[in-house]
Amino acid sequence: MLRRWSVISILSGALCAMPAVAEEPIVVAAVVGRYDDIRENLVFAIEGRGLVINNVAHVGDMLARTAADIGKSKRIYGQSEVFEFCSAAVSRDMMEVDPRYVVYCPYTIAVYTLPNQAEKVFLAYRMLPPGPGLDAVNNLLKEITADAQH
Repeated sequence: MLRRWSVISILSGALCAMPAVAEEPIVVAAVVGRYDDIRENLVFAIEGRGLVINNVAHVGDMLARTAADIGKSKRIYGQSEVFEFCSAAVSRDMMEVDPRYVVYCPYTIAVYTLPNQAEKVFLAYRMLPPGPGLDAVNNLLKEITADAQH
């Protein structure tokens, strides 16, 4: 009997330790325009709120540069960058709700074009799960992305 409970305990512990399989929604907006203009709009939309861009990841360049090294040739992006930034106020509110939410910081918004579609620029971000502390982040990302489209 004790052995059966040990097995059940081990199995239930293993199940609890497994990561939840959840769809992580990605919000994408397509804008007709020039990449450099939309990119600049994004920078203004972030910095215009008093936020600091701490990093710009040149994802498209990295993928193009390393493709041959890993035996790949497909061109994924025309241009692609990911902007990382944070808001001290929004982040503090979020992490006061749950310190584990530190994994959601910094916030990121990608701007990219696809090969042979240079006239269409995409802005994309990862929507956080809804809830206290997280809704403000989702609203901030939505507002910045909307402002960057004009």
